[in-house]
This record gives sequence, structure tokens and C-alpha cells, in this order.
Amino acid sequence: MSTERDLPAVAPAVTAELVAALSPRLRKRLDAGIAKLADRPVTRDGDTVRVTVDDEGSALELHAPGGVVADAAAIRCGCLLAPDCLHRAAAASAAPVADMAEAGELMVGTGAAEKTGVTESAGTAEGIAGAEQTARGISTPSAENTAGAGTTAGSVTAKPTEAAAAAAVAALQRTPVSANRDAPAPDESATPPQLAAAHAVFDAVAAVLDAGTDGSGAVLQAELLRAAHSARLAGLPRAATAAVSVVTALRAARAADPAFRLAELVGAVSEALFVAHRVPRATGAELAGLRGTARQPYTPDGSLRLYGLFSEPVLTASGHAGAVTWTADAAGRLYTVSDVAPGGAGRAVGAADRAVRIGDTALTHRELARAGLAVSGATVSPTGRLGAGAAVRAVRAPGVEWRADPLDGLWAVPVAEQVGRALGGGHGLLFLEVTSAGAVREAAGDCLLADCGGVPLRLTAAHDHPALPHRDNLRLLAAARGSRLRVIARLTAAPHARAQLLATEHPSSAGSRVDLGLDRLQRADLPAPASVSGSLSPSAAGEAVRTSDEAPLHLLRRRIEQAVSGGRRVLAFPGDSAADARRLHRHGLGTAGDILDELLAAAAERSRDVFGRLLPADPGRFARAWLAAGRYTDEVDRVLCAAAWGG
Repeated sequence: MSTERDLPAVAPAVTAELVAALSPRLRKRLDAGIAKLADRPVTRDGDTVRVTVDDEGSALELHAPGGVVADAAAIRCGCLLAPDCLHRAAAASAAPVADMAEAGELMVGTGAAEKTGVTESAGTAEGIAGAEQTARGISTPSAENTAGAGTTAGSVTAKPTEAAAAAAVAALQRTPVSANRDAPAPDESATPPQLAAAHAVFDAVAAVLDAGTDGSGAVLQAELLRAAHSARLAGLPRAATAAVSVVTALRAARAADPAFRLAELVGAVSEALFVAHRVPRATGAELAGLRGTARQPYTPDGSLRLYGLFSEPVLTASGHAGAVTWTADAAGRLYTVSDVAPGGAGRAVGAADRAVRIGDTALTHRELARAGLAVSGATVSPTGRLGAGAAVRAVRAPGVEWRADPLDGLWAVPVAEQVGRALGGGHGLLFLEVTSAGAVREAAGDCLLADCGGVPLRLTAAHDHPALPHRDNLRLLAAARGSRLRVIARLTAAPHARAQLLATEHPSSAGSRVDLGLDRLQRADLPAPASVSGSLSPSAAGEAVRTSDEAPLHLLRRRIEQAVSGGRRVLAFPGDSAADARRLHRHGLGTAGDILDELLAAAAERSRDVFGRLLPADPGRFARAWLAAGRYTDEVDRVLCAAAWGG
């Protein structure tokens, strides 16, 4: 069976070239060809992967030195129609998309419009007002995000002052400068190739949004990959990475991958549209942030004494897997050591027992999570990732428990401050003291209900793959009601307090801890159920969260998700949409109601020519309306998230 995991990664430009070379007739058969290829046997011989494409024994070969097919000529087919056959394009379209840059992560910083609007706003009402201004700046093609700071009638209950509103709008417009050391000129604008590439990415993503998940087959995906390649060549790595992320999420959705999450596809589409929309209008520092950088720079950081915190598995829809171990120094700064490479669930499970790739140490990731590390000649990326250059030296050192210095200080930071840091573009980790209050069932599965200093908190599984123990461990911890534990979680921006649980103190063994994605708890590890005075009851906590879930903003968010899943036509169906807008207005979300009206109007708009025939819909207008809605809900979610945690 030739699954995506069996095939080597293929460069975006290769897939785009092969699909573009197909005749119109073969393009219509491409998706069916990909499905047939999935049932064919695959063999590997060094850097060459062979797929038997028919019953006569014709073979398709993918030559992938270094694990990546970088040239269309490296995909050869032995059938009678080659090289103009369907098989080459089908194989490229079925294979995972290769990374856009060597060895690593792309520096795709998110704009301050996405991260700092909450913490720099004067309050919840002002933060929502700032989100409204962001949405208005997107909804019209020629509009800049410099609209007046006042709110429309009924949009929010509390009206911000001029100074607070101006600060909120300014915060929402800024995008952090990339790691490029050269400060851009204040009036520097995008080059003509960058303008063309941005328009290509926007048009390709708009076509995907118009068609929806089911309609975005290999041909539309190839157009998006072509746009991503053009963006990379034009010096827009952030747009290129966002476009590839959309393709990766689309493939996971269409393949019914259990790890697929609609929210991830929505986020990828929003990021790609936002960057492509803003590049032609941005200058100076904002433009530098929107461009991004193709590779993270590593800077010398001298000698480091690090203490292990926890390790987590990595398993992505793009076909990469491994482990990342988090450490901290005496001042509380976090550093990571990663081992991520092409692979599947088996690699994610086994990576924890591989030696870390830094210096001469023989520590495995699992051991480092509980030990320490002394590093000399360290190099560090802006995100805290440790480099593994030849000059770096590292040896094992003693670790400490979470309740001992210096790690104890991580839990001493007020929770509201930690949440503000995460929403402002930080690492996203939260160090919490919680009391388990049982389990609560959600559509995506059970989650752990907990009391965090009086705040009702929902802790969810970080990954749902059955090979990883996240969900099983979560169920067992929920049975230990009343246990008071220190945990490490990753913030989820939501209208209520919510986070993904990554690691916890052992519920019955003092001084021990559990990495929930690597270690597997047993029922014998649980203490007897306790009743903690003053702890949050499941009914009370569930009611608190349910109130947030029933906030009318979900009326807009539901339409955003429907558009990504079903395409523009789903929103164009006749119905009583005015009722949803009126409800939003009644609850003080006037701008949300206006945005919903515009989104539905853009979906239903169809002009006619002089003969009365329907003209094609305008995917650009619909994409801009959808982007305005997505940006608005994201900003409001961040404001409500900070408020839910007491920020």
C-alpha cells in the first residue's frame, strides 16, 4: 500500500510542474489516479522508491537523495504513456510536501495583530473594539487598518477612550520584525515579484475557500503549491509556508486522517490569506514581519546550565515525527532540544529513547527530561532551540524536581501573567497548580476538568493518535478526583480557560513526574479518590464553561468553519441568516452581525450579463469577507481568553 508515509517528500515546484503538464482530460482523472496509487505495493532501495502502477508490472520510480524529490526528472514511469502519463503527477500529489527550507523550522512570526491585541488593550471591551477595527480593515480590498477607533452602535457595551482605542488599533496593526538583523527602511514596500507572488497566493487560497475541502482536489492543491514556490523565490517564506500548510491540512482532511482538526485548516487558511492580503499594503517593519525568514538564525549564547522539564512527542500531518525536550536555566528561560525528521507514529514513540543531538552526551530525550545538561559554546535560535553545531559541547548534569529551585520559580509566576505572555507571542506553556475535578465529555472526546486557583479549567489531550498515550492518561487522571498536582500545559485560545495537558506530577509518587505523551499511567498509579475542601465541583465548572460555549459569537465562527469545509456554496443556501445577525446585535456584538451579513452576501452574490446569464462568483470578495470574519473571531477569542483566566 503506497500511503503518504511510504513515499518520499516531493518539492512543491515538482508537484506543480507535473500537474500543469497534464492534459485537461488527465487533470479530471488525477484524484482517481491518486486513489488507485494508494492501493499499489511500494518497495524502497536506498534513495529510490518504486511503486508498481499496474498489473503488468510497470514501475514508477522516485529518486529522492536526502529523502526529498527535488526535480521532476527524478520521477520516472515505465508505462507506455510515459512521460506524459498520469502516474507521475499522481505520485507527486500523493507524497508529502517537502519542507520549504533546509533543516528546520521556518521563522513565521505571527503579527502583533494576532498576539498583542489582548494584553495591550485597556480591557475586554477595548480589545473587542480593536478586533472590530482589524476586521473592517480587511473587508474592503482598498481599506487599510487605519479606520477610526470608535465602535458602531451596539457593538460593545463599554466604549473605549480615544487613547485606549488608538493603542489597540496600533497594536493590532503591528507585526514583529523577523530575525533579519538589517532594519528595513520605514517606507520600504514590497517588490514587484513579491506583489505578484502575494496575489498568486491569495488567489489560490481563495479558490480553495470557494471550493471547500471536498472540492479542493489535487489540481487546486497544485496551483497552491505553485503559488508557494513563487512566494519562496520572491522572498516571502512566511506566505510560502502558510500555503504549504493549507495543502497539508487539505490532504489530511480528504484522507480522513484521525489527526485532522478543522480548526487547524481554518487557521492555515486564515494565515495564508492574511499574509497575502497585507503584503501589498505593508511597509517597513510590518513588511519585514510579513516576509518572514527562510531559516532560523542561531546566535552564540556562551555556557548554559539547564534543567530538564519534560519531553513531548511530535507527530505532524506533513509526515514528520520525533520528540522535543524542554529545559530551563536558573533564570527561568526555556530551551528546547529537538529530534524531528520524516516518519510516522513509530518514530514519534521511539524518538524519546534516542540520544539527544547536542554535544557528546549520551542522554536520551526521556532521560534529559528528568536530568540536567551543562553546555559550552551554546548556540540558540530566537525561539530557544539549541543548536547542534560541531563547536557545541554538552555533558550530563544533575536535574532537580519541579518543586525545587530553580524550576519551582516557573510555577510562582501568576497565571494571568503567563497567559498574557502566551497570547503575546511567547512559548505558550503554562505552569499550573490544579485540583482534578473529574472528566467531562465533549464532541472531540473526554477532557479533564480542574480547578486552577478558582478558575474552572478544561485540560485536553495534546494528540489523539492511538499510538500515543495522551488520551488514556487523561482518562486515568480524571479518575483521581481531588488530587492536587503541578502540571505543564499549552494554552488554547478559547472563550473559557482551556489548555492541552503535556506533563504532570505523578498522582501518587512524590517527586516523580509523567510525560503524558510518552509515559503510560496504570490504574495502580492512582491514589484513592480524595475530597478537597473548596475544590470546584464538576457541575459548577461545567456550567461556567457552558456559559462561554453558548456565547453568540459561535454563530459567526460556525459559518467560518462551514465555509472552509463545504465551500462558498454552503453559505449561499437560502435561510434565515438575518436571525443570527439580530442575535449578535442584541448581545452587543454589532460588528460581528455586520461581518456575518457581509460574509453571507458575498457568498450569495452572483451577477448576470446582458443576456441574463449568471456570471462566475467573485472568490476574492468572498475570501476578504471570510478573512475579516476569521480575524475578528480570533481577536475576540483572545480577549475572552485573557478575561477567563483573570487577565
